[in-house]
Amino acid sequence: MASSTGYTTPASPSSSEAAHSLTSSLLRARPYRFATQVATVDNPDPSHKDQYGASSVPIYQTATFKGMGGAYDYTRSGNPTRSHLEHHIAKISNARHAFAVTSGMGALDVIFRLLKPGDEIIAGNDLYGGSNRLIGYLKAHGGVTTHHVDTTNPKSLLPYLEDPSHNVAMVLLESPTNPLLQIADLEEIARLTKRYRKDAIIVVDNTMMSPYLCRPLELGCDVVYDSGTKYLSGHHDLMAGVICCDRDDVAKGIAFTINSIGNGLSPFDSFLLLRGVKTLSLRIDKQQANSILIAEYLANLGFKVNYPGLKGHKGKEVHDRIAKGPGAVLSFETGDVALSERIVGSTRLWGISVSFGCINSLISMPCLMSHASIDPAVRAARNLPEDLIRLCVGIEDPADLIDDLEAALLEAGAVRVVDEGMGGRARLERIVQDGEGRVVELANGTLQGEEAHGAAQAKLQKIITSAPGKVILFGEHAVVHGVTAIAGAIDLRCYCLAESRSDGQLSLVLPDLGYSQTWDIASLPWDKVGALSSTVLKSGPKSDAIPDQELLTLLANQFVHQDKLKAVQAAQAFLYLYLHLAVSSGIKPAQTYTVRSGLPISAGLGSSAAYSVAVASSLLYSHGILPAPASSPSADSTIPLEHANMVNSWAFLAEKVIHGTPSGVDNTVATLGGAIAFRRAVKGREGSMDVLKGFDKVEFLLTDTKVPRDTKTLVAGVARRKLEEPDTINPLLTSIQRISDEAQACLSSTTLSRSEQLDTLSRLVEQNHQHLVSLGVGHVALESVRSKTKEQPWGLATKLTGAGGGGCAVTVVPDGFPEDKLTALRAALANSGFETYATSVGGRGFGVLIPAHASQLETAEGGVELSASPQQKRFEEAQTEELGRWAEEAGVWVCA
Repeated sequence: MASSTGYTTPASPSSSEAAHSLTSSLLRARPYRFATQVATVDNPDPSHKDQYGASSVPIYQTATFKGMGGAYDYTRSGNPTRSHLEHHIAKISNARHAFAVTSGMGALDVIFRLLKPGDEIIAGNDLYGGSNRLIGYLKAHGGVTTHHVDTTNPKSLLPYLEDPSHNVAMVLLESPTNPLLQIADLEEIARLTKRYRKDAIIVVDNTMMSPYLCRPLELGCDVVYDSGTKYLSGHHDLMAGVICCDRDDVAKGIAFTINSIGNGLSPFDSFLLLRGVKTLSLRIDKQQANSILIAEYLANLGFKVNYPGLKGHKGKEVHDRIAKGPGAVLSFETGDVALSERIVGSTRLWGISVSFGCINSLISMPCLMSHASIDPAVRAARNLPEDLIRLCVGIEDPADLIDDLEAALLEAGAVRVVDEGMGGRARLERIVQDGEGRVVELANGTLQGEEAHGAAQAKLQKIITSAPGKVILFGEHAVVHGVTAIAGAIDLRCYCLAESRSDGQLSLVLPDLGYSQTWDIASLPWDKVGALSSTVLKSGPKSDAIPDQELLTLLANQFVHQDKLKAVQAAQAFLYLYLHLAVSSGIKPAQTYTVRSGLPISAGLGSSAAYSVAVASSLLYSHGILPAPASSPSADSTIPLEHANMVNSWAFLAEKVIHGTPSGVDNTVATLGGAIAFRRAVKGREGSMDVLKGFDKVEFLLTDTKVPRDTKTLVAGVARRKLEEPDTINPLLTSIQRISDEAQACLSSTTLSRSEQLDTLSRLVEQNHQHLVSLGVGHVALESVRSKTKEQPWGLATKLTGAGGGGCAVTVVPDGFPEDKLTALRAALANSGFETYATSVGGRGFGVLIPAHASQLETAEGGVELSASPQQKRFEEAQTEELGRWAEEAGVWVCA
């Protein structure tokens, strides 16, 4: 029956009617499919049956209706033509309530009027420009705040859903988003929202999909709206918006607003929309088929194409679960705003328009048109490329559409002809210019979607990455039992030099381990490697990701030389990451990766984590997963945190290959630098890892005793004593926790003077060392180092670090400590057979450098001075302490 405005599904039939309906339904094979439903307009309300039996719903072009107590009195409140339309929309949307209004933005305005001042919205960070404009108005005039999050990650909503101080009343979603075609898991977001905010209204702009491809109400969402101007009409000859919902309370509020403000759709536009929607499935099937061909064409040319119909599109697996098809809108990037403008201006068949959903194909630049109302700074913050071109594909012959697009690409200078072909389409190459104006060509037909985007990055000829080692300043061994440990990055680093090669070979060279091996890329076990999801490829493996043991065994037994046992796991980790990134990105770069360590290997200073971070970052850049920094960065350039987090997740996976069950502390410090406080999860309490933001660099002397350690035996010994001597060990653990707490407060303090901070650290170092000796993890060599550093004229505080039982000692060096005294101390320790390193704790995280000139790192023969431009030969042969100087000579580093 018709409500005062809108359509509500009629009440259930009586029991006799239901029985008759059941008997009747048994005679039917199955319910009508969508194409039949959408083409068949009916209405179960007897009062709506036309007296003349018109096959097309009449236009009731009247503002008022005569009589009292009838179904209609005033068209603002309801009209038979609009009622037929709303019933039809409710049917094809599987909704209880449907409303038709004057535009898609009018629909969103009606929905927003369900909010009140003080309410908060969670919305995506890639929204239609008009939606963004209306959200801005709400904040300025309605007291409604919006939080923009990355809706491709449902957990990004949790900080607002979980925090009771946020009055979240609505969640606004698009999927795919406009214009980046990002995918939101509507079903998972609805589930999360209802868990924390059962009354919050989950709203979906479904314009890109229409009810034919996606029905969000069936996924747990509350309100769905479409711009009827787009696919529902399909002809761009009317303005309309439709709203659907299943909640009676929401429907009541929407109906009240529409009736009050009078933006219900007019009878004539209702007639046009009802006529247009009948061909919805037919039109979208054709438009979607055309879109797939065009997306593949552009991807084959090497453009970065955003379209869920492409294999590599991020979130495709989610989209395929919640939607019936990829739709008919796609976007692509050219890398140059002026080039994009030339392409758009050169098309003839593609109409330049801000809208989409029409039977005619349209082209636009969102940042200059539909999204121009969004501030450029906001667009940049949301990673909306200014050069983005959006294509809205129509029902024309796809060959004509591609011909016109190809002609525009040629005229604009985006591609060039390589082979005219024989009676078929010419073979083209995309013309790509790098930051220095050099031309790179990507051949047609070799790459797809995200793979093509990666190929441009994989053209890097040389890249150097580095990562720091680490020391445990406080809390080692006790951390196994839930005590907080403080770890800091040391400015002794591991370096990875990656060089492109043209022979289809892959090499790993580890000079410090005496290991070198080359593989034929084609012969690697590609059939044993499963492609990662696009989410993993772009954000990194989850912390609970487990390496494929079968593949690791295969690599160790058949692909890694066994003569250098220390290198076996390092080579396994390298190959494991290379294979997975190559399969998932489609890029298999022929490279030589040479890795050097500027810190002692296996001395407890995180050399394997530094290796994992240096190699993981190098692979991510050379495979094109991460965009390479500029060849001439500014001195204050930094690596974005999201890039660092991705490197960290891949390095953690490499650490699992090397160590089995690492804590993740070492690779996190090696990635982010600085210092962190780490606490393991124990029974009844979650773990934690906190960055010490106030921490500044402190000078330390590291002394390698060169005494091997048996970490497992040492850890097991403390655990055994904890069981056998709880009255001795538990108080020690409590004291170590107190030391860690004080150290964390000291290192994070903004009120302590520098001298007070260093005095506190020295005192805590002494205390912590004595407790570790009491735990039974000391060693005579460590005591010898400690005794020497305490002697006059030095008088410095020293403790063991890491597992103890040998390994390294760390000594706090106060500010202004005379250089000659430090040199004398190092000489005294060297005379005792120890090796020392003067360094700092708390420095930079992982770094990357793209040499400004390819010749800068060419191999040189003969005696090249180290102060000259760094050479590969010197890199391979330089002594440990020279590596840092070599790296600084190489150019300006960009670091995390």
